[in-house]
Amino acid sequence: RRQYLPVGATMIATDVASPFLTPLKLTMMVSLFLAIPVILHQIWGFIAPGLYKHEKRIAVPLLVSSILLFYIGMAFAYFLVFPLIFKFFAAATPAGVEMMTDITSYLDFVMTLFFAFGVAFEIPVAVVLLVWIGVVNVAYLRKIRPYVIIGCFVVGMILTPPDIFSQTLLAVPMWLLFEIGVLFGGLISKRGDHPDDAPADDHNDQPPATQA
Repeated sequence: RRQYLPVGATMIATDVASPFLTPLKLTMMVSLFLAIPVILHQIWGFIAPGLYKHEKRIAVPLLVSSILLFYIGMAFAYFLVFPLIFKFFAAATPAGVEMMTDITSYLDFVMTLFFAFGVAFEIPVAVVLLVWIGVVNVAYLRKIRPYVIIGCFVVGMILTPPDIFSQTLLAVPMWLLFEIGVLFGGLISKRGDHPDDAPADDHNDQPPATQA
């Protein structure tokens, strides 16, 4: 967006087809981001018949939370990260160099950050799922907290442009979201601890998809 470009900066097109193809690419990406609730709803419709009733009570909030967290991550990138990053890049421009951003490179940069922050904000959902299915427990997650913090900065370095500001702005929220996931993970029971998950001779003790 123009309001995030440095004062005096100009958008350019280095490829002949860029002025035509870039808006189409932007439209496709925006359509994909907006269609995420529909995509997740279709996935939910595929797996829901195989879940117990008490499992659905956990899965539905996780599904809604994943959608909201993805959009919150993109909003965080748009309103907080972008202004700081572009201000830093503008201030770091050497004297005598005019900052002229290619329209395709600008779109790739923005969409990469959108996707990175949207996916990173799904950490609480991932943590709760891992605890619920019994892959890890809360005590183990607390034990590996120092390694998780280092991993957040490594992921931030990989998913963001090569500057310390965007890396930190992604790593710190990831760490905080991990702590939120650990907090909520301690409030749920592991899958298999519920009475409905225990084996039984009654044919009614089956997921809805297998009942007669």
